[in-house]
Amino acid sequence: MSILDSKTNCEVALTHLKNKQFITAHNLFLNQANSMKKTDYLKSALLYMLAAECKTRQGKESKDEIEQVGNLFLQYSKTKNSKNIQGALLCASKCFLSLGEYDKAKISYQKAKSILSSTIEISRPIVIIDDSKAIAMKLQNYVEKLGYGEILVYENGKDGLKGCQKLFSENKQPIILLDMGLPDLDGDEIATKLLKEKIDLQIIVITADDKTTKRVNKTISSGVAAFIQKPFTLDEIKNAVNIAESEYSLLQ
Repeated sequence: MSILDSKTNCEVALTHLKNKQFITAHNLFLNQANSMKKTDYLKSALLYMLAAECKTRQGKESKDEIEQVGNLFLQYSKTKNSKNIQGALLCASKCFLSLGEYDKAKISYQKAKSILSSTIEISRPIVIIDDSKAIAMKLQNYVEKLGYGEILVYENGKDGLKGCQKLFSENKQPIILLDMGLPDLDGDEIATKLLKEKIDLQIIVITADDKTTKRVNKTISSGVAAFIQKPFTLDEIKNAVNIAESEYSLLQ
């Protein structure tokens, strides 16, 4: 398939998706993804993600497509000239986690963690959404130590959503530190709303809940970048922010 044909087919598929013709869009994305599996791992993975989105919008499971995405990111991480091995491994980990394949997710995550760069490019705003002033202050202090200058703090979910939407309108790419237990909206509800508006957003969930709880699993499956359990340390915040930065750079 030529580059021109691929671009045209993708535009046609996106048009069908926009018009809610999900079955046709799914088949087009799937055919393109299959044709690129051995030549362009990243493009193929993204096309499988779009095919999965078509199924999701039909109310159907998309396990096969997500499995393909995870495996393709793994393949990309093993390629000699890969530009962002850490980001690919983290994306693979997220895919396997959403499928409940915890062993594969853990292996990918640990590989990514072992090669995470200690250098963070400081240019993005940090949004803290937490109703505890003490915890919000602690988080703010930690991210300041990591070198971040633009830090916005919100005490409830509704204000946090508005603040994030304002940043989106200014074409800014924030990292969100989100508490699960807010007084007005649950963290999983906020994460879902934000990711619907900005699919490439990096959200770090912070909670006292155990990782195995239904609420946390639901939030992680929605596509968040990282999970931190309270009480947390500076190193845990640093690792989570590194993960978010690596995922972001892979998507650019």
